[in-house]
Amino acid sequence: MRDSLHVYLKQKHPKEPSSLQCMHLAVVACGDRLEETLIMLKSAVLFSSSRLCFHIFAEDSLKPEFEKKLKEWPSSYTKKFESNIYPITFSVGNAQEWKKLFKPCAAQRLFLPVILKDVDSLLYVDTDVLFLRPIDDIWHLLREFNSTQLAAMAPEHEIPKIGWYSRFARHPYYGSTGLNSGVMLMNLTRIRSTHFKNSLIPGGLTWEEMLYPLYQKYKNYITWGDQDLLNIIFYFNPECLYVFPCQWNYRPDHCMYGSNCRGAEDEGVSILHGNRGVYHDDKQPTFRALYEVIRDFPFEDNLFQSLYYPLQSKFLDTVHTLCGRIPQVFLKQIEKTMKKVYENRVIVYLGANHRY
Repeated sequence: MRDSLHVYLKQKHPKEPSSLQCMHLAVVACGDRLEETLIMLKSAVLFSSSRLCFHIFAEDSLKPEFEKKLKEWPSSYTKKFESNIYPITFSVGNAQEWKKLFKPCAAQRLFLPVILKDVDSLLYVDTDVLFLRPIDDIWHLLREFNSTQLAAMAPEHEIPKIGWYSRFARHPYYGSTGLNSGVMLMNLTRIRSTHFKNSLIPGGLTWEEMLYPLYQKYKNYITWGDQDLLNIIFYFNPECLYVFPCQWNYRPDHCMYGSNCRGAEDEGVSILHGNRGVYHDDKQPTFRALYEVIRDFPFEDNLFQSLYYPLQSKFLDTVHTLCGRIPQVFLKQIEKTMKKVYENRVIVYLGANHRY
């Protein structure tokens, strides 16, 4: 079964030794999410310094397009990652039921610990995510996990009185505002070896044992599908969760009601999450501007001239919006990241010249 799931896309470079460290990034793409997914992966490759391993779960019809598009990237970037494409599959319960939960195929993320048995740790993101700093930085948060923590997510909201879960949820949820699962850091080894407390039986259940019975119990009470199930799981197992701050999963809710993400105000947005389709409509032009600039950036061009300066220009047209009134929140981290990328390239260039 594992061999049939695993499809390796050969890159233009020799296969690296298996001992080489790799940051594992997973995404699930169905329907019309091909472009979004590719732009997310592009943002990851542009700014990260360590090697990346992409795990792309996609409908069969999307596989050839992913293969084609990734191979079109310049070799200077394809050598920074390897890619694996998997079909959509669910190990327990009714596959069609899982596939229709909330958004097409979104529930696939619940099965990552079961499918990726050889992967120790993993960062899962939704397709509508953009990295504004190296993945290396969120990957380092794994080192901050204590002995019981096995996953990390950001709160769904910063202010309980205007949060969705605190106002409308009809099921248990984590903390005072619930969790948003669009950016989820996981220690898969710990998840596979843990028995989780639950509302089903007095004893603990493994991750795989728990998923379908939990869904059956709460399916008439959940609105946000697999995210709600994750909230229920960590409600009963709060000691297993590491909560990272809002700048690692920055969404329109953090600025459309006034700025309410202190971490982003201090450090800038680290990971942008354009949920509710804001990259493709006019509701949040600041989010759309970031998406379009990264989408249109030619890989080999100068980051400041072809990415940062066009972004500044686009932001001038968004100052009439609530999110557009705080451009420094969106620009601070990406400017810092690009300076670091540029400095690293200068060091590599000088080092190469020094040898001659």
